[in-house]
Amino acid sequence: MSGTVGTGAVPAGAPSAASASVAVPASRAPSPLPPPSAAGTDGAREPGGPLRIVRLANFVAPASGGLRTALRELGKGYRAAGHEPVLVVPGDRADDRETEQGRVITVPGPLLPGTGGYRVLTDRRRLTALLEDLAPDRLEVSDRTTLRWTGRWARRARVPAVMVSHEATDGVLRTWGMPEGAARRTADALNIRTAHAYARVVCTTGFAEREFTRTGARNVVRAPLGVDLAERHPALRDPAVRARYARPADLLLVTCTRLSVEKRPGTALDALEVLRRRGRRAVLVVAGDGPLRRRLERRARERGLPVVFLGHVLDRAHLGALQASADVCLAPGPAETFGLAALEAMACGTPVVASTSSALPEVIGSSGATAADRGEPFADAVELLLGRPERERREAARARAERFGWTAAVAAFLDAHEAPRQAAVRDGTRTGAGERRPGASQGSGGAPPRGSGGAPARDGGGGPGRVTTATP
Repeated sequence: MSGTVGTGAVPAGAPSAASASVAVPASRAPSPLPPPSAAGTDGAREPGGPLRIVRLANFVAPASGGLRTALRELGKGYRAAGHEPVLVVPGDRADDRETEQGRVITVPGPLLPGTGGYRVLTDRRRLTALLEDLAPDRLEVSDRTTLRWTGRWARRARVPAVMVSHEATDGVLRTWGMPEGAARRTADALNIRTAHAYARVVCTTGFAEREFTRTGARNVVRAPLGVDLAERHPALRDPAVRARYARPADLLLVTCTRLSVEKRPGTALDALEVLRRRGRRAVLVVAGDGPLRRRLERRARERGLPVVFLGHVLDRAHLGALQASADVCLAPGPAETFGLAALEAMACGTPVVASTSSALPEVIGSSGATAADRGEPFADAVELLLGRPERERREAARARAERFGWTAAVAAFLDAHEAPRQAAVRDGTRTGAGERRPGASQGSGGAPPRGSGGAPARDGGGGPGRVTTATP
């Protein structure tokens, strides 16, 4: 066997991604968030009271995976803690509705060519008016490029704002073909501007954090993501699901990823080819869609590889059964800053082989294996895992995943916002959220009136008054 293969253990001195709270070295701990403008609200917030947390995200599509999951689970957690989360995303038409994760406003945005369906929020005037109308107490932005201007808006409005890093910029640039040195210099320049634009930068792993701290940024905090341990568990393993894709003696591999350049899905096909050349009766199931799908399907046909392309799997129960029924999950993305799909597979008891170039070595620990970004090392890592007793490797994967529940993740994100982990509630109502900042216009943001999609009407999209407590 050749290539670089590891057990997934975190290098000595590297911080764990599984911290239950925001963790940064004391020598460069960020300053407290600035308080909201006293003149910007109709009355001061009560200490420990609920906050309106407005979240902006680009590059979210109906077939999105990890980012959509993170937004949903964090929104549910904020709402359960008594806060008022509002998510603003791009779409093909305007919409405004109440969901399990709180209010979700869709603003029309153009398709980004070559991305397989991603849209972006490009109308600054419309989005500015919407932000003024919503009058947030906190702003959380999941896009460091096209939405970076919102950090300047938040500073002027004296709204504490954080940016959540969901990708390694230099890693993405390298996957697009940029030389390593140029990719690092470009990423550093971008990250310096991003860190300056926001009160805080939230990173989910030490891997993601280092991209900012190497530039001297001092406003970086750590907050891990999580997995629904009740929804994803080893009991989902289903012989009927396994038999749909593999024969009893076959090795069933699965990869759950967006089929785009930065995710390097072709590495999974290359690993499959190497394993079969070595005599392994292996098959691969690909759950995910994206602009590379046709090219990958053609490669599988030309090489005679047994690969099943499922596209985006909407049925989460079936996806969970597939993850639990596989022998090994492949996570080849070299720029992943966390790896939610891999963590879901681990929660189902399926060990993971991940790219050494990504953050996943921090996440999988010794329960999985890591490999260089080529088919041969990935095949070696699969063989390494299969050399362990099945029960041992599956129990280790589940035990590692149990360190990453969403409860701890939500608490860490609320700490990053300096928001109470449980907002004070009086007389069955939330006190504090819902006031409007002076000068905000009624309905100026372009979102449809509350009531679209069956949601209850709201006073002008953010008017004064109390919001009754809701159970997510």
